[in-house]
Amino acid sequence: MLRSPHRRLAVGAALFAALAGGLVPAAPASAAAPTPAPAPAPAPQADPAPAPDMKGVVAALEAAMAEGAPGAMARYSGPDGVRSRTVGVRDRATGAPMDIHARFRIGSVSKTFSAVVLLQLVEEGRLKLDDPVNRLLPGLLPDDRVTVRHLLTHRSGLADYTDKMFEHTVPGFEAVRNRVFSYQELVDLSLAEPRTIEPGASYAYSNTNFVVVGMLIEKLTGRPVADAYERRIIKPLKLRGTSYVHPDTRIKGLHVRGHLHPDEAGAPLVDSTEQTVSWAQSAGAVLSTPADLNTFMSALMRGRLLSPAMLDAMTTVTPTEPTGARAYGLGLRRYTMSCGVQVFGHTGTVQGYYTYAFATRDGRRSLSALANTSNHGAANTALGRTLEAAFCGTKPEAKAEARSLAPERAREEAPEGVLDLPAERDLPERH
Repeated sequence: MLRSPHRRLAVGAALFAALAGGLVPAAPASAAAPTPAPAPAPAPQADPAPAPDMKGVVAALEAAMAEGAPGAMARYSGPDGVRSRTVGVRDRATGAPMDIHARFRIGSVSKTFSAVVLLQLVEEGRLKLDDPVNRLLPGLLPDDRVTVRHLLTHRSGLADYTDKMFEHTVPGFEAVRNRVFSYQELVDLSLAEPRTIEPGASYAYSNTNFVVVGMLIEKLTGRPVADAYERRIIKPLKLRGTSYVHPDTRIKGLHVRGHLHPDEAGAPLVDSTEQTVSWAQSAGAVLSTPADLNTFMSALMRGRLLSPAMLDAMTTVTPTEPTGARAYGLGLRRYTMSCGVQVFGHTGTVQGYYTYAFATRDGRRSLSALANTSNHGAANTALGRTLEAAFCGTKPEAKAEARSLAPERAREEAPEGVLDLPAERDLPERH
């Protein structure tokens, strides 16, 4: 359901006209205003963005491997083209190398898909952001104050049922690997725990919020959430590697196998590829590829999925930590890089996979990155450094050093990035 550009052009023209009227200062009363000369055509502007530091991207991928990931990959897309890098293996059993075209579980990046669908329904007048959830799903929650906006911003106070579910990583995972939950069962697990905050009081990440978002989508459309993803995002953007197969446990075709770190230091990795992900559903069960994630985030930021007003609402954020470098909007994170560049997207953690998918606000540059492990925060933090390298480029102090580096060991795919803050909590971690 792509948005026609005519609305943006009309708004842009009106805004330009209004601004233009205020650009010429009024002439003094004692002098006749001269006839203004025609404004010269603006000179073409070069893209001010630095080139991505692909050596830095590779260093981040290799750092994720040094922290226990069997493999990692990243794909950057910008005005100067596409660049991708892979390291390690996508399958430890066969030794198959990481492949930039392979599909994988994107975890909570799925939340942005769910948010887009719900915001489209808001645009269509099916609901309002400040509607109480209980008005739409009568009797679901014990507190009538919780609104749709609270869900999308993680300010509902609904406890995250996964905290208890995965208190012990591998036993918790094995207990739900093949289980199929209903949305109501997941909400009931949350309601059995004390709420974390008063509705609207502060940010408190909870998968329960986006389980309820899935319930809202299905109630308002009368169809499974998979249908909404397909009709509203996947088909319009031609995301050929993206799907929602819940509760099927398989990833069909070329794919990356996930590897879960046990809680016990030194214990062998657990292959976690086959699972229903029913414990997450609309909070984290989408499959995708690096190319599709680049396309999705860039298209979203360019206004192809939401109107300008709704996209502005989605990207209006509040900080999630004291420095303000990380913030959250409506199903969307904002990170501020060391160079001042702000990027929007989401992180994803699901058993065996860490994912980053971000784009600049204008949608001109995007990065997606994956490491095929989880439950090891140091690997996640290392992978997050791909953002700094991709969006800030080579740091001045690193340029001289870069000339003396050994040839990079990463595989450069066919032509077609340091975020030193700890990676923000996504799906449950034990480390």
